[in-house]
Amino acid sequence: MQLAIHLDSTSTVPLHRQLYEQLRQRILSGQLLPGQRLPSTRILAELLAISRTTASLGYEHLLSEGYLQAHRGSGTCVCTQLPEQLLQAASPIVSVPSIGGSPRLSRYGAGLSEARMLLGKVSPPPSINFRYGPPAFDALPLQQWRRLLTRHCRCSPGVLDYATDPLGYHPLRESIARYLTRSRAVRCTADQMLIVSGSQQALDLTTRLLVDPSDVVALEDPGYLGARHAFLAQGAILLGLPVDSEGMVMEQLTGQPPGTVKLVYVTPSHQFPTGSVLSLPRRLELLAWAKASNALVVEDDYDSEYRYGGRPIPALQGLDRGDSVIYVGTFSKVLFPSLRLGYLVVPLELMPVFARARWLTDRHSPLLEQYVLRDFIEEGFLERHIRRMRRLYAERRQVLVETLHAHLGNRASVLGEEAGMHVLVRFQTHLSDEALVARAAEAGVGLTSAAANYLHSDVQGEFILGYADLTPERLVEGVVRIARILDAKE
Repeated sequence: MQLAIHLDSTSTVPLHRQLYEQLRQRILSGQLLPGQRLPSTRILAELLAISRTTASLGYEHLLSEGYLQAHRGSGTCVCTQLPEQLLQAASPIVSVPSIGGSPRLSRYGAGLSEARMLLGKVSPPPSINFRYGPPAFDALPLQQWRRLLTRHCRCSPGVLDYATDPLGYHPLRESIARYLTRSRAVRCTADQMLIVSGSQQALDLTTRLLVDPSDVVALEDPGYLGARHAFLAQGAILLGLPVDSEGMVMEQLTGQPPGTVKLVYVTPSHQFPTGSVLSLPRRLELLAWAKASNALVVEDDYDSEYRYGGRPIPALQGLDRGDSVIYVGTFSKVLFPSLRLGYLVVPLELMPVFARARWLTDRHSPLLEQYVLRDFIEEGFLERHIRRMRRLYAERRQVLVETLHAHLGNRASVLGEEAGMHVLVRFQTHLSDEALVARAAEAGVGLTSAAANYLHSDVQGEFILGYADLTPERLVEGVVRIARILDAKE
């Protein structure tokens, strides 16, 4: 196939960006027709005398914006129906049709409108819901929390006023810094920390401050959808890195030309959704690469509190000596989801701009909850609660895994059982993910397919099963119902 593409290696525009722009122009002009198949990245690299990585990045950008589509076994082709926004004149502002005339969206807004985000659907919850994320609501420390809340409602009238510091309540930041040093070997002070409204806001702030359109962001594949959508909305090109039993595989990242990848997002303590833990050698390799490449690593220390075997590996941030790591954490899973309090640990040189962005976003998190959380940590309730929940979740995890093996045998492979609040289960079944989810819902069981967590693969049969908020009896009954579905004939 002759694509008539000419790349200038002497240009300041990266080769992958040149490739993206020229292919995009040929699609919009009709030179490449809807449904037309494109050469593989290997063949394209040979035709244009470029690296396969450069070819892959060009395709990834077009895939993420909806110009191309990829299917396993049939290759990459031009989308048969391009988004209407992409057919408008190239402009930083994209207009979208709407009844009554909608304001024109910015590039960021258009990116959000194109993202296939998993917004919650209002529907009756199933009687047994294997959803991931929620803690054990039947074991929350509500009595202690209520007592501290009452204390500050009576004695701290200032908690109802505006906060003067966008970074958050300083005594709380000091308490969190000491807690992270004890529990995760994080090296920080209160001056490197800002309080945010959960880890998703932390990712949003980080992305908007550090990622420009067409910047390359590397992340785990499969991985966390909230991070992926934040990067895509900002116009980033995503480089998916495979995951194995030792976490994120490094070869594709370290093989990139210097300066290609600007930022890496990783969940090293309990990779989402596979549950693998990033090994110490790979942590050190990632930090060495980041320092040599002048890149940043966003460490989402997801589920680090709950590890059920072996010694925990120190956080990347604590191992880092090059100010390359931004550390993200939250209390929504340790305590309860409606407590919208999380934190960012940021290199000192970046703190001023993060503080300004935090103020512009929503000024500050609620002060009352910050006062209560500070006392909850300082009076020892938090770490006692984590120890208690670690025992409880280990018991529930064991019940789930043993029941899966007992009722499904080799038809269910369990991954990620060493840590966290969920496992990844691979079912051997003739049913599609959509069909299995539908039949489970009819049986009163809520299941979540992991297919959406893959960038461009159509993996089937993998499901994320949360167990923290289900009693042992409900876990057993849920697995029994799944087994009945898998046992049934078509």
